[in-house]
Amino acid sequence: MKLLVLSLLLLVTAPLTAQTPIHGTVVDAQGNPIPGANVVLRGTYDGASTDGQGAFAFRTDAKGSYVLQVSAVGYEPMEESLTLSGLEVKVSISLAEAVTELNTVVITAGSFTAGDEDRRTTFKSVDIASTAGATADIAGALNTLPGTQKVGETGRLFVRGGDDNETRTFIDGMVVLDAYSPSAPNTPSRGRFLPFMFKGTSFSTGGYSAEYGQALSSALALDSKDEDETTRTDVGLLSVGADVAHTQAWVNGSAAAKVQYTNLRPYMGLINQHVDWITPPLSTEVSGAVRQRFGDKGLLKFYGNANEANFSLYEHAIADPASRLPLEVTNRYRYGNLSYQAVLPRDWSVRAGVSYNTSAYDNTLATLSQRERGAALHVKAVFEKSTSSVAVRTGGELIDRDYRSAWTDEQQGTLTQSFREPITAAFGETDITFSKNFVARAGVRGEYNGLTHNAALDPRLSLARKLGQGQLSLAYGRFRQSPQTQWLRANNQLHAEKAEHWMLSYQLITNRRTFRAEVYHKRYDDLVRFAAPGTLPPAFAPVNVAMDNSGSGYARGGELFWRDNQTFRNVDYWVSYSYLDTRREYLYYPTAAVPSFASAHNFSVVYKHFVPALKTQFGVTWSFASARPYHDPNRPGFMQGSTPNYSDLSANVSYLPTSWMIVHLSCTNVLGYDNIFGYTYAMTPDAQGVYAGRAIRQPATRFLFLGIFITLSKNKGINQLPSL
Repeated sequence: MKLLVLSLLLLVTAPLTAQTPIHGTVVDAQGNPIPGANVVLRGTYDGASTDGQGAFAFRTDAKGSYVLQVSAVGYEPMEESLTLSGLEVKVSISLAEAVTELNTVVITAGSFTAGDEDRRTTFKSVDIASTAGATADIAGALNTLPGTQKVGETGRLFVRGGDDNETRTFIDGMVVLDAYSPSAPNTPSRGRFLPFMFKGTSFSTGGYSAEYGQALSSALALDSKDEDETTRTDVGLLSVGADVAHTQAWVNGSAAAKVQYTNLRPYMGLINQHVDWITPPLSTEVSGAVRQRFGDKGLLKFYGNANEANFSLYEHAIADPASRLPLEVTNRYRYGNLSYQAVLPRDWSVRAGVSYNTSAYDNTLATLSQRERGAALHVKAVFEKSTSSVAVRTGGELIDRDYRSAWTDEQQGTLTQSFREPITAAFGETDITFSKNFVARAGVRGEYNGLTHNAALDPRLSLARKLGQGQLSLAYGRFRQSPQTQWLRANNQLHAEKAEHWMLSYQLITNRRTFRAEVYHKRYDDLVRFAAPGTLPPAFAPVNVAMDNSGSGYARGGELFWRDNQTFRNVDYWVSYSYLDTRREYLYYPTAAVPSFASAHNFSVVYKHFVPALKTQFGVTWSFASARPYHDPNRPGFMQGSTPNYSDLSANVSYLPTSWMIVHLSCTNVLGYDNIFGYTYAMTPDAQGVYAGRAIRQPATRFLFLGIFITLSKNKGINQLPSL
């Protein structure tokens, strides 16, 4: 840590070299100036926006060959190669108008997309890495968007009244099993996948395509990168470990691999923790990708991830804090998918893929141990065709899930639980453009569950109408998802849980500003419910209660989102607000009640400010969530307790001492709020009939991170800025 701090101080005081002035104009095909165009020197923080006359000017310390990237909403992006030597550079850029979805109405209800090529982008890939408080975690960044719930004790995505299990992750269209890293009880986990491996993110809070199934509330679709053009090596020196990555590029293809070692043990030895660790988390991860393009018509991609993680701690009895039971967790995770895209005759295209996913846990609590093994095979093919007014998408898939667990107690022996669930599905949908101002999407998804021998047909419908510069969108859909593994392993005849979504949204995008307002209603049916509602069984024990699908519920609310990176020079900020009204009668709930993870109000402000003179970007995120309910067995009624409001102010700073090195420092919960996420109580009362309770708090008041990121390549202007 001292070495990193010393390195940071040395870098801050590094001498400056002579700067190269770059200026010019950006115009359209008719020679008219384009105001608000974004002009950036690729691989650096250096750049500017055009003024009302289409003019721009900035200075850079970069030397050598660089690429100037120019983009503006409604126009095709353009790149121009420059040679920088300290002498003045003047350029004139002409952009062609883009014949894109911005010129016609598009389906937007419930969806946030992020990708360099998507003209409707509201959340770019770099946002995931540079949002303060997210610590480069995909779920952490998405939790600043409307529709999400701040559930700090898990760190996962809870969307519109749904629990974290109801958000399903897909990579290149292929389903992911167990998308989060293991974590200690009531401590936040992280997503398993690093954002730098993906070129785009599509986050839908409801009403998503018929292509995506087995997701009750939300779909998070990650699109891995296509081929890289530059051979490079990236090194990260971190306060919690280290990583190294290498990308090898060739004509029409590339391969990339990254090894990351994370060891929280030295860090947690220095920072006071509320968790009684024996050995804090330690993990090793290897991820890789191979991409090969075949002419102009085919692209083959492979993506893989392997992770080994373990930790151990003492669990303290609530009624007797002095007692300690050792808990040890080891996880081995593997994921790989192979996907292919190609253009077929008669304007058809195909996307096909296969993925295989395994996750193995070995858990021990005192004398009780569990060996848990899960695997999923996914095979899928999608065929698409588009004309000027009609687009058709159809396909089919097989999701085959296999699960086994063995519970062993030294006195009672071993109990095994298992199931195999093959699900076959077919889907089809069409987009019909009636005019530039009106489009409709109709789809249907059919599924057959080979475990329960149930067949289902689920419709999806979306309409969008352009209103001036904005548009109004309406969406409806029926969705279903198999019960969580812990319930299905106890009763493998439980049916799929169901939800119906209705959404109405208005979205306005002008230049580099986005406004979005949406209202929604969700109805839940066939939720898993204990036949005799009462106290939830212990988390670390085989479930032995009768269950059925008699549960139900609803979630409704409204959301606002505003993003602006135009009004203030070198400033990008967004504000999001969500209101949620929800009730559920499920699991052990004896009556309909607000779930313990739901808060009525969620509010986030994200602010990023780049200071060219300092070559530094500063970021701040403030998150607020209103009180959440919890059940206190010492009081009459159910879910009658209420936590304090949640508040978190996080900050980060990224400094670019050279074009190939970045120093990044971040701190969560800067002001040290003592956030309480609920209370947990003893299973039985004491002699006075009182249930002992304990607050669920943050594992530590703050989390500090310091990293130095170095890129080695022939092009000295490339760095890891998009990966921070």
